[in-house]
Amino acid sequence: MNWKTRVTELLNIKYPIIQGGLAHLAYSELAAAVSNAGGLGQITAMSLEGSEKLREEIQKVKQATNKPFGVNFAIGQHGRQYEDFLDVAIEENVPVITMTGGNPAPLFDQLKGVNVKKLVLVAARKQAIKAEQLGADAVMVVGQEGGGHLGREDIGTIVLIPSVIDSVSIPVIASGGIGDGRGLMAALSLGADGIEMGTRFIATKECAHASEAYKRLLIEGAETDTAVIKRSLGAPARAISNHWTNKILEIEGRKGGYEQLKSLISGQANKKLIYDGNLEEGFGWAGQVMGLIHDAPTVSELFQRMISEAESIRLKWGQN
Repeated sequence: MNWKTRVTELLNIKYPIIQGGLAHLAYSELAAAVSNAGGLGQITAMSLEGSEKLREEIQKVKQATNKPFGVNFAIGQHGRQYEDFLDVAIEENVPVITMTGGNPAPLFDQLKGVNVKKLVLVAARKQAIKAEQLGADAVMVVGQEGGGHLGREDIGTIVLIPSVIDSVSIPVIASGGIGDGRGLMAALSLGADGIEMGTRFIATKECAHASEAYKRLLIEGAETDTAVIKRSLGAPARAISNHWTNKILEIEGRKGGYEQLKSLISGQANKKLIYDGNLEEGFGWAGQVMGLIHDAPTVSELFQRMISEAESIRLKWGQN
């Protein structure tokens, strides 16, 4: 099967599959494994302690693969300045920069004249149009099924993707609710040029920073086992339902503000579950696709499975 799309050509990758930014989890081991398997792996920049730590992670990826990879900038994180991190990515000739959360315009300004592919994660049609106007090479479009931070309009992937495709001329990458070959083919049939997956890549062997307890929740959980928190703050985000998210929702339900919520939704609370495996004293991001996750294979095994499944579907369609 010919897997060439506008995204594979843009990013010089074999398969149109991109690994999500995954705060506190997307580091060199996972990024290199995804790139070596034929997709685009990514490092998360803003979860690192400083810009030199990012340089170390970039160099580790370069030692582990000669394939393209990206660095993700979650620019909406409270109190973090990205300029030094972005300078390092430029100095290290990172081929792809992706941007999530917040206003990406200042990053585009800093990247002027730099030979790098620029991708922006959006959750609404208007955001996609704005990203194209800023100079994005492609947009990653996340529906409300996704894990982590979402759009405010609660539009599902199957409606949002065609809406964005009809509104921009640059490649569109589908995200949210995708975790296997069926999701890949569904996205392509909607007109997308590729997919981004986050939750599915957490439950892999090479996602070394994720605790076994976190991975077990993803494997054993159902699609109904997530909750959207932070909606009252204007920043809705999907996490695994547990005692901790229930506390957050209870405070939000009685109109508690950021000051009452900040310790519960902090990066430290996130790390308690995803790093330490403390299931009742922290939270972990996850999309509804966790209901389709039943094991934690290697990244290579996951790719082989997805591509085989997708090609079987293509044969059923009677296409070459």
